[in-house]
Amino acid sequence: MEILFDEIPSLDLADFTSGNPEQKAAFVKKLGEAYQNIGFVAIKNHGLSKDLQDRLYGSIKSFFALPDEVKSKYEKPEIGYQRGYTGKGKEHAKGRNTGDLKEFYHVGQELALIPDSDPIKSEYPANLWPEEIPQFKQDAIEAYQTLENAGKQMLRAIALNLELPEDYFEDKVAHGNSILRQIHYFPIENPDEVPADAVRAAEHGDINLITLLMGASADGLQVLRKDGKWIPITALPDQLVVNVGDMLERLTNKKLKSTIHRVVNPPRELMHTSRYSIPFFMHPRSEMDLTCLESCIDESNPKQFTDATAGEFLEERLRELGLRK
Repeated sequence: MEILFDEIPSLDLADFTSGNPEQKAAFVKKLGEAYQNIGFVAIKNHGLSKDLQDRLYGSIKSFFALPDEVKSKYEKPEIGYQRGYTGKGKEHAKGRNTGDLKEFYHVGQELALIPDSDPIKSEYPANLWPEEIPQFKQDAIEAYQTLENAGKQMLRAIALNLELPEDYFEDKVAHGNSILRQIHYFPIENPDEVPADAVRAAEHGDINLITLLMGASADGLQVLRKDGKWIPITALPDQLVVNVGDMLERLTNKKLKSTIHRVVNPPRELMHTSRYSIPFFMHPRSEMDLTCLESCIDESNPKQFTDATAGEFLEERLRELGLRK
């Protein structure tokens, strides 16, 4: 059934994890309806405490307040900016050339926590930890692990909604290539000095399986509804926004929707203010096969994607975003 949401649905992850079969089934059903229509939900009881969020935001605000020449020590274009700092305007949306009005810092799997016996360890670059902010490492690793665990529970519910085994994604995301992205939408003191089409984050879909977003420090996130209307995304302080990414849309042959979204500029009188945001992009291991599930292909919905692995698809998208040459 076609549903046009005026706001994204709110769900309680505790309904899925409580052990109550009726609550669990209801959660799976509501999640499927949301992901087949708007591709976004807001969830509570995800495990990420307000204290940890506050500490993490404190760490990243301290980092982004450093001089540009200090931040640039942690910039690694040779690894496609997949760890450490990415400077202002370096990333642009697919199909655009104008850089977004943001800078960000990437944290991936901490290599010391991956067993030497797992060959995936050799694929990942080491994390970069800013020596100027000693607390940064502890806060980021703790948040990464908490969000990864919440993401695994969401994927278990998604698997059940797709009538797959509940643990279908478990081995595919074990030590997966997930990224914690800490974003600063920097102040613009003179809006006339930036390109007329420059925005904080131009309309785009996320690359990964799912994205888990903790509350941003200001409004601005919007999602494109099926009827072409942009609706604002607002989550309560105790909620995470969790949306479908392009990899999951590809796997499900568009049964689950990777919905286009954007971060709009504030009113001109507020352009001089900062906005901070921390999404967790949940990626599988590079070898995951993204070939469309047979159960998502039929006469009314023929196969819409060529076969690819997660690693191949990621490389293609990083080039489109200007992060890989």
